[in-house]
Amino acid sequence: MAITTDMKLYYYLSRYQFMNSTSLYDNHGRPINYLRLAVTDRCNLRCFYCMPEEGIKYLPKKELLTFEEIERLIAIVASLGISKIRLTGGEPFVRTDLMALIKKIKQVDGIEELHLTTNGILTAPYIPELKSLGIGSINLSLDTLDRDRFFKITRRDEFVSTWKTFELLMKHGIPVKINAVVMEGKNIEDLIPMVELTRNYPISVRFIEEMPFNGEGNHYPVLTWTYKKIVAHLEEHFGKLVRMSDPNNSTAYHYQVPGYVGNIGVIAAFSRTFCGTCNRIRVTAQGVLKTCLYDDGVLNIKTLFRAGASDDEVIRELMNAFSHRAKDGFEAEAKRTLHPAIESMSTIGG
Repeated sequence: MAITTDMKLYYYLSRYQFMNSTSLYDNHGRPINYLRLAVTDRCNLRCFYCMPEEGIKYLPKKELLTFEEIERLIAIVASLGISKIRLTGGEPFVRTDLMALIKKIKQVDGIEELHLTTNGILTAPYIPELKSLGIGSINLSLDTLDRDRFFKITRRDEFVSTWKTFELLMKHGIPVKINAVVMEGKNIEDLIPMVELTRNYPISVRFIEEMPFNGEGNHYPVLTWTYKKIVAHLEEHFGKLVRMSDPNNSTAYHYQVPGYVGNIGVIAAFSRTFCGTCNRIRVTAQGVLKTCLYDDGVLNIKTLFRAGASDDEVIRELMNAFSHRAKDGFEAEAKRTLHPAIESMSTIGG
């Protein structure tokens, strides 16, 4: 790829910004300091909103980033100003020796926060060690509190395992966000009971608009359960919710039932109202960089690594990708080579 004068200027300007303020910016002036990294595309559930009932065709292990490649990638992006990492999947604990990788990442200079998203089925035995390692938080995927509905949504009878993980996370004082995808005809009756969890637990229950990333496409002609309808539904039961201040670069609008310990987050993942402050990038398990959830991949980092690219060459390619980032999810979707956007979230990285 030919490097233009503008690209060189942007690269060195960003390096100057890094040396002076540890900051990295895209072409729209948005900071980039958060990497969501999928360690596997495999999962032990078959969730309705994530993949077809028969599952997806998983990649051979050789097609995934190795742990050594992951460590190299994280060291590179940390040198540019990425300070927060979230490990995702698939289900991260399906990958062997995940804890060894976590220990390595915790030692990388510049990484200040390490978080994890999991469905909780295999997580319980590792919770004490995660606590001792200083894991920042756990996002626990849990769409219902009813065992039968859990089975219908996930096509696996694993509610007891997930709930055990939740209880152990509470016992060990690890910050928890529960991620619940809101699905018409699937779990609407769970919204109120899940908010009730915040009465006594210091957690954030986050309701997420359903997206088309399920290997099939949109399940509904029109998305009825938008973030606005979710809030309206909750207020019909609890009365006026307290609007809380949202953290910088938050994807969620935060609310609280007066007097409750925890809070509620509502994520407009399909409506895409938070793109203007997005600070995150994604790397899939196969090493593909996504500067937006809705693009179809803008750079294959694994290919660069395995072709013998130096760190400086990888940085140059990364900076080029950051300097051509879509302004929002709608623009990213419109620029896709592969249409429509129907790949499984397990392939993308949750």
